[in-house]
This record gives sequence, C-alpha cells and structure tokens, in this order.
Amino acid sequence: MPRSPPARALLAWVCASLCLRPATPQGAGAPETVAGCCEGDLLFLVDSSGSVSSYEYSRILSFLGDLLAPFSLGPDEVQVGVLQVGTSPRLEFGFGRHQSQAALQEALRALQQLQGDTNTGAALALARERLLQPGPGGARPGVPKVLVWLTDGVMTGSVLQPMAGLRQAGVAVLAVSTGYGNLQELQKVVTPPEERHLHFVDIDSLGIITADLRDAIVELIRVQRFRVREVTSRGALLQWHPVLTKDTGHYEIEVGPVGGPPDRNRRLTHSGDTTSAHLTGLQPDTRYTATLTPESNELFYRPRSVTFTTLPEELSPAQVLISDSSAHSLRVSWGPLQPDSVQEYLIQFGALPADRAQTVTVSRLQNSTVLHGLQPDTSYLVTVSARYQSGQERAMSVKACTQEGTPES
Repeated sequence: MPRSPPARALLAWVCASLCLRPATPQGAGAPETVAGCCEGDLLFLVDSSGSVSSYEYSRILSFLGDLLAPFSLGPDEVQVGVLQVGTSPRLEFGFGRHQSQAALQEALRALQQLQGDTNTGAALALARERLLQPGPGGARPGVPKVLVWLTDGVMTGSVLQPMAGLRQAGVAVLAVSTGYGNLQELQKVVTPPEERHLHFVDIDSLGIITADLRDAIVELIRVQRFRVREVTSRGALLQWHPVLTKDTGHYEIEVGPVGGPPDRNRRLTHSGDTTSAHLTGLQPDTRYTATLTPESNELFYRPRSVTFTTLPEELSPAQVLISDSSAHSLRVSWGPLQPDSVQEYLIQFGALPADRAQTVTVSRLQNSTVLHGLQPDTSYLVTVSARYQSGQERAMSVKACTQEGTPES
C-alpha cells in the first residue's frame, strides 16, 4: 500500500535529520568547554510508561548517563533533576540532590520504570512546580532552566498549553522522540530553532545525537549567569562563567546609569581568559546596568545584562580619634578614607573655651596628622572637615586635652 503524503513527508524529515547529524559514538568525549562551562538547572522528563519496553528504557538511561557525564555539578554549576512519566508521575530526584558525577550516575542506574499510562499532562504540572518554585529540590532563582523531554511519541492529552506556559516563564524546552508520531505537536512544543532542539531518532541510535543535544543545552545556559558582587557606594565586582579563551576572543563590558544617555556609558575591554571585572568611580545610591558581550570570530554569543544599585555613601569623616597626646601635640585620625571622592581634608583646632582656631590642610590620601604648638594641660576642640569633589562637605568635632607640662615646658 502506498504511503500517504503526510507519512512520506514525515519519513523524509526523519531521514534528513539523521543524515545531517554526525555519527558520534555514544560516550564520545565532549568539548573541554563543558566542564565548568556554565550554570543551569536541567530537568529531564523521562517517558517511563508501559508503552516503553524494558530494553528501550535501559537504552534511555544509558543515553542520559553519557549525555550528562562531562558536566560539572554543584551549587554554582549545573544541577540535574529527573521526573518520570507514568500513570502517576514521580520526581525521582530534584535539583541539588546529587552534587557529584559519581552520585548522579549511580542514581540514574538505580531508576526503576513506572509502567502504566503516559500521563504527560500531570508530569508537566509537577515539572512546572519544580522549575519555577524555589525551595528544597526546586530551581535556583535567576538561574537558566532547561526541560529535556524524552518520549516515545505516545502521550495522553495535549501538551501544547502547559509547554507554552513553561516557555513563557523562561524555561527552554528540548525534545527527543524515539517514535515518529506527533511531529507537528512536538514542533510547537520546543523552543526555537527546532532543528537544534527537536530530535527524532531510533532507540538504538541515540548516541548519534548525544553531542548535538549536549551542545544545545550548553548554548542555552552558558553566559546566562552574569553576577554582581561586592557592591559598594563607589564600585562593584562583575563575575561571569568563561565562554572564551585568550586566543578565541575578548569581552566587551558597557556600564551606565539606568535611563542615562548611552553615549555617556563607560566601555571596557577584557581578554578572553578573564572571568571578572572591577568597576570603580561609580556614583553612590545609583541604579546601574552592566552588559557583557563575548566577542568571538568562531561563535555568536548573546549579550547578557545585570542591574544593580550602589550603596548610599558613608561620608567621611564618620569617626574622629585622638591619640599620642603630649604636652604640646596631639595626633588626630579619621575615617573612612575616600580618596576617589574627597578633594581635601581641613583640620581646625583651637583652645577652649573660645580661642582663635588654626587650620591645617591635609591630602585626600591621608587619614591622620599631628597637631603641633599646643599649650600644656589645655582642652582643645578639633574639627575634621572633608571637602568632596561634588561640592559636599562633612565635618565632625571632638574634644581633646594635652598632657600636663614639665617645669621646663
């Protein structure tokens, strides 16, 4: 009997997909960039129903082990969860449960098939809970999330609406089908482009797509984690996962106040072997956006941005101390030292109750000085004033007493 047009089209699509992929042996070494490359939460939705034979199920688990073997696992790396689809879907383990490859591989080998119906709808409801609600075994906030669906093509009810909801919430969806049904539905389910994120393959040929699927996952989560740490009133530390090397490109960083004119933004260039950048000279209590763009002649990387607010400035002097008192001198110290924003310090001192004050000017790089020519056994009012480059001024005063003089004084 001749095949119908839809059947012929499906068969041609499957054949073309298989022929265009390199025949990579299962378990082949992954690129060096996989280890420590990125940070993300990966949830695998595994068809464990009765429509999958025991042999097919064992092949799927073996494929998962090979696919995940090169990844670095941990709180700041990749975390993996596995959810099995059956009559009553079951979360086998959540994110962060296994922090080493040895533990993860042992957990994969220990999985038992559920059998029963393919209740994908209920499984997706559970997947949404795990991917989008932080908590024990849940996804980390602000970390890229990827759902990889392993199916034999048999499902109960439509999955379009729940999958669309996951994608709208920022979850990337990839699918691997070991059956050849539901092509149009699967095409609508995955995150574009479908040629990278949808695979049809025979159960005995899963190894063909191992490298391609792994690369697609890495592409979705690498450079997603762009963090700001050590924020102060005048600076911040930017950190990112490496995606380049010294020989493959460089990083462009653009920093500017939110809503400010783009032509006033600061632009920095860092070599491809760097993973951090210190920002200085920022304005206190100001909201900034920093954008990181990896520039490479080999691959295209999307820019990543992060927004942060600098701390309110603690104006100096916040404290003034007197030490090393003698009959004719005192040492006055103050802090914090703020050489980037202070123009100079003025120290005024005069005997109490109302003696004429003297003034000493001190460099913005100093936080102490010695006052000479004082009278013995006398109380003084000492005032330290900071003149800021912005025109602001701040002053703080303390009382101090010189020591009693000797008869020769």
